[in-house]
Amino acid sequence: MTRRRKGGATLPYWLLSPAVVVTLFIVFVPMAEAVFLSLHDYLIWKPTSFAFVGLKNFITALGDEVFWISAWHTLIWIGLTVPAQMLLGLVTALLLNRTFPWRGLARALVIIPWALPSVITALMWRWIYDANNGVLNDILVRIGVLQSAFPWLADPDSALLSIVLTLTWQGFPFFAVMILAGLQAIPSSHYEAADIDGATTWQQFRHVTLPGIAGVLVTAGLLRLIWVANSIDVIFVMTGGGPGYATYTLPLYAFIEARTSLNFGYGSALAVMFTIILGAFIVFYLRRAGRSLEA
Repeated sequence: MTRRRKGGATLPYWLLSPAVVVTLFIVFVPMAEAVFLSLHDYLIWKPTSFAFVGLKNFITALGDEVFWISAWHTLIWIGLTVPAQMLLGLVTALLLNRTFPWRGLARALVIIPWALPSVITALMWRWIYDANNGVLNDILVRIGVLQSAFPWLADPDSALLSIVLTLTWQGFPFFAVMILAGLQAIPSSHYEAADIDGATTWQQFRHVTLPGIAGVLVTAGLLRLIWVANSIDVIFVMTGGGPGYATYTLPLYAFIEARTSLNFGYGSALAVMFTIILGAFIVFYLRRAGRSLEA
């Protein structure tokens, strides 16, 4: 009996061990290697010059103008994209939660932007924004909004906002599906009671719907924040970071330093700094969200 109890106590750990081992090798080993490289001066085209420099790469980053430009763009990138996706997803979920003909088809079609690979989405929207043959310019010129074609991705003032619109279109179905599931979990009796009490549609939304989906909004918002913050594929395919540094973000800057300049030490330092900043922001977000849910 004692052996059986001991075996039963250790069984969960044996079952979890494969996932733990895989996570260690796939996640934590590369993270540790990135931290290790960030403390060294390592140019891959100079394999013999691998010198320990301590915090030199981090100090260099703090004095790097491109670092601060990328940090500001990252803040804009996250601050515009995630709220826009959440708002559009919320509106879509509220519409899909209503009863109307072909509702099942509409729910299936709304997931298409999320299901498309990011590279396909980026190529499609780059053609839409094309200054010569783009659909967007053609429509805006025809209806008189523009006098001539506008280079959306070649203009520093519009390039980043154009990519924000692209990622908003790609990511809002995630919020729509998550929020729709939360809406369907709210008991109809809550709305019936609010209706009997004379609550208006806005009051029902504010006091019944929003509290009912608050947990979903917090979880989905956190996931999208992490994904959007680390997203570089759409930016890289659409502009490559240009024109100039107009669409640089910190993850993209770290990738370009390691890929183009082959400076793995400095690129790793940028990635580590971004990870620390993002981790601190996530902790702050979770604390604020936890207080809001408790209230």
